[in-house]
Amino acid sequence: MSDVNFNLQPVSEKPTRKYRKGSKYDPLLDAFVSGANNLVTVSVPGKDANYLRTQLNKRIEARRISGVKVSVVNNVCYLEK
Repeated sequence: MSDVNFNLQPVSEKPTRKYRKGSKYDPLLDAFVSGANNLVTVSVPGKDANYLRTQLNKRIEARRISGVKVSVVNNVCYLEK
């Protein structure tokens, strides 16, 4: 058997997990809700339309925004009021 080097250090307690407050998609939703357009396309560089739909739906549900729907057609993400 080979020897393994290790180090054990006592601690008084585990740190609490830090959560993000908000999301990077919140400004996008805010701009849409406050805007005049009822239907817009959404694109974020490097993100797939289906991924965007999932993330936006999570934020809409978490923020309890009513009247906003996210859909994907032909790999294009749409927001509609």
